[in-house]
Amino acid sequence: VRLQESGGGLVEAGDSLNLSCVASGRALIGYAMGWFRQAPGKEPEFVASINWSGGRLYNVESVKGRFTISRDDAKNTVYLQMNSLKPEDTAVYYCAADRSMYRGSQAKENEYGYWGQGTQVTVSS
Repeated sequence: VRLQESGGGLVEAGDSLNLSCVASGRALIGYAMGWFRQAPGKEPEFVASINWSGGRLYNVESVKGRFTISRDDAKNTVYLQMNSLKPEDTAVYYCAADRSMYRGSQAKENEYGYWGQGTQVTVSS
């Protein structure tokens, strides 16, 4: 399966972005999907996950109700709506697909078997 992210860019603090992740080569139905991010010089960080039935898990500490993950299985696409962006949200954002079907939302990188190449989000102060 191939994952392609889009929607990143350069915005100002307080702005919004909606990231998309389109899958090809396999249907996403039945698989949990996640978003991670990596800032320069830092370890990858879990952002959000949505399982096959729509259950959501967030890194509450970092996103604090500002981000919303959603999925449209008919379009084979997962989204990350990001509101009230802050400079500390600056990172490359990656989407990932679970290794196995019909599991709950996953926060650990090693639970995901497929990754996109990432999209850069830069938030200026």
